[in-house]
Amino acid sequence: MFVDTHCHIHESSYPLDTNDVLAHADSKGVSTYVCVGTSIQSSKEAIAFSRDHKNCYASVGVHPHDTKDGYSIDQLVRDNTVVAIGEIGLDYFYQHSDKQTQKEALKAQLDVAVEHNLPVIFHVREAFDDFWPIFDSYGGAISGVLHSYTDSIENLQQALQRGLYIGVNGISTFTKDRDQQDMFDSIPLDRLLLETDAPFLTPVPFRGKVNEPAFVTTIAQHHADRRGISLKDIAKQTTENARALLRI
Repeated sequence: MFVDTHCHIHESSYPLDTNDVLAHADSKGVSTYVCVGTSIQSSKEAIAFSRDHKNCYASVGVHPHDTKDGYSIDQLVRDNTVVAIGEIGLDYFYQHSDKQTQKEALKAQLDVAVEHNLPVIFHVREAFDDFWPIFDSYGGAISGVLHSYTDSIENLQQALQRGLYIGVNGISTFTKDRDQQDMFDSIPLDRLLLETDAPFLTPVPFRGKVNEPAFVTTIAQHHADRRGISLKDIAKQTTENARALLRI
């Protein structure tokens, strides 16, 4: 059994029929999903979708791109479908929201995570110099995962030292960057989480198609092959990791 720890199939803009998508995923052994909010509206959609679908859970949060539009998630987090806060963080690559607003939003949403004892799904891009001091200011009270991690081995080590999990998706199957490939190979199996980020980042050999949770098995097979272990072993460990972090 596999868990897709990060997808956006709940959003109204998702282009595929979700009943077909979930049936396809179930046929591939992917039976548990986390629908991740990126805005207030997206988070509401994640909750509504999770209420209506078995083995589906919601994460609520405002992506750094959207923090300029507000980031009050206090009421959303009380729904019993919610298992995490996210995706939240810092993104200095695009800066759709200014740096100060992003940092204020991150701190405010981390306060909610601490108050409700929820893990966090982090989006951090070209911003670790500001991210680590904010994370550390919580004194070890935050558990979570670095979603769609593609950064350096040095920052990977920083994350592991802080007890964070590392989310990998289709990027790991198509990157040509040797340093990235080496970094992915060095992630300890007991810290690895599988995700699709559907509809984005479709893995090889399905490039050009809309991403969907069924493809998490393709990502898993890629990493099993590179590590010289069985698909069953990677399924077992990553599912245990997901359950440990998200309590699902």
